[in-house]
Amino acid sequence: MSCRAPRALLIDTRISEIDRALVFISVSGCNSVSSRRYMFAFYFSGQWVRARTMSAEVHDVGTREVSLEEAGAELERLLADGRFRVSDRQREILLYLAERRLAGYQKGVKAYSIALDVLGRTSAFDAANDPIVRIEISRLRTALDNYYAVFAEELGVSIHIPKGSYVTLFPKTSIRHEPDDQHLDDDVAAVFEAAPAYPSEIRSPVQWRRLAALGGIGLVVCLAAAALYFRPITPTATAKPTLLVAMTAASADMEGEASLTRDMLLSALTQFQTVIVARPGSVAGGAGRSDPSYDIEMKYYGDGDDRSVWWQVVDGVSGNLLRSGLERVELSGKSAAAVREEMAGALATRVASSRGVINTIEMQDAPRDALGNGCVLRAEYALEAGDADDVSEASRCLERTLARSPDDPDASALLSRVLVAPRGRQVSPEIEARALDFAKRAASLAPLSDRAQTALMAAQFAAGRTEAAIQAGNRAIALNPNNPEAAAALGFVLFSSGYWEAGVDLARDASRDRDTVPRDAMLVLALDAYRNSRWSEASLLAEQVNGTDFLVCALRVAALGQLGAEDAEEKLPQPKALDREFEQAFRQQMATARMRPEIVAGIEAGLAKAGADFDGVASIRP
Repeated sequence: MSCRAPRALLIDTRISEIDRALVFISVSGCNSVSSRRYMFAFYFSGQWVRARTMSAEVHDVGTREVSLEEAGAELERLLADGRFRVSDRQREILLYLAERRLAGYQKGVKAYSIALDVLGRTSAFDAANDPIVRIEISRLRTALDNYYAVFAEELGVSIHIPKGSYVTLFPKTSIRHEPDDQHLDDDVAAVFEAAPAYPSEIRSPVQWRRLAALGGIGLVVCLAAAALYFRPITPTATAKPTLLVAMTAASADMEGEASLTRDMLLSALTQFQTVIVARPGSVAGGAGRSDPSYDIEMKYYGDGDDRSVWWQVVDGVSGNLLRSGLERVELSGKSAAAVREEMAGALATRVASSRGVINTIEMQDAPRDALGNGCVLRAEYALEAGDADDVSEASRCLERTLARSPDDPDASALLSRVLVAPRGRQVSPEIEARALDFAKRAASLAPLSDRAQTALMAAQFAAGRTEAAIQAGNRAIALNPNNPEAAAALGFVLFSSGYWEAGVDLARDASRDRDTVPRDAMLVLALDAYRNSRWSEASLLAEQVNGTDFLVCALRVAALGQLGAEDAEEKLPQPKALDREFEQAFRQQMATARMRPEIVAGIEAGLAKAGADFDGVASIRP
């Protein structure tokens, strides 16, 4: 009999936990002392309990599912509902999982399959090093929870992705997802594998002598490794990637349009300042180059109602295909020049934006301690993700980059932004002044950089200079009208300053046709929904804003409070954890975030409904 942990086991609860463990071991079939010790430790580690609980959860939910026809109808209805706010990437993952389930596949899908089939990763994808699948599934589960928390009762059906597997269930009632367990999420069966074969515990004298000899060799190896480990290490400084762009026409009659579109694309790419665009006809890569380089190969198609460009990204050194996709622009009501401009802008954003294809690859491939461009990209990602720890780490990395390269405008711009992040945190006048100095230096070093102007806008806004901030934001948009992050950041400044419609318009433009909606754009849309008493929409949008800073946490709880949700009071400790004197500090925090009094008063009212006590604080309602 093989030595394996039982998948299900009924144990008398009246006996002691030690006796239960002994029953567990006896059923496992382990005979050797070492394997029985392993099973004993395995039982008390909690892994078997977590796996057993997960399996029970899947079985329990599965027995209460709706019919196949009802499940298919709910999937179609949900994906068509504009109130279900997810990215295109998460929508495709949900469709992929659900279609497999509706086709009769009962087992969950592997992360590897999702990465290749949906997310466009290469066959070299490794879930241990690239957590993209876990991240997107986690966000999808959160979006499903937020949606069904509001609309489940009227539907009589929901979609559930149980913890520990990538499979869709269609229960009759909404079931909130438990917090993700990354150790179980990709391969549940892993915890049921046989115990490792440990060596025998009784050894002969010959064996002991051999072990001693091996130990001496091991000591020498360890000392050598220690010498290498503790030697001074100079972090890698990465450079901006170089792009070689080529576009051909699918047919001879499209050659003129393809050539004009390529020229506009080259101009749009240079506006991003995140990449280096090689001259057409030159060689960007090659074995002799150390800087990263990529070939962007495109083919231009012209159909009756639209124009489309198929594209692929190829590693300039290895020749490996890294990414591919298709951009399409409809012709209806547009001039030929407008179609070319829209296509060039969409392609440039897809390729060269901070969250675009090239910079995502660069950030993932760069060493964790890399200085230079890798550090700048991580800082932009940290700001977008809203993680305070990552922002602090980015600050240290940028300081080291500037110590090595004082005239790096990108590092200066990003350091300026991280110094005044996150919003709502009290920043000393000295730090505000330092942030402004870095932003001004970045703008002087790179006057055509939208990164520098965006940093100048953030620094001016943090210092309370609203008009100067708006001017800097307008310059950033003028320098690069295709940068969604800059548009979203300016939208937030405008909305926070009371220019409601202008801020919302920019936020909508920044979020249109994006795989990942910029954080500031999502926040503006959530605040606007709250300001207009659309509580359900505000709650759904607020939950999709990255990060847990004071403003975001307060908005989430306030929206739930306005809805009268049962879990509003349960979530009130989240913003309180950021400040012990939450009620007393609330207005100061909102003032630091430069929120208008109308917004502050509205959020305060929602927080009071959730259980916050503002009775001892004077009212600020207009």
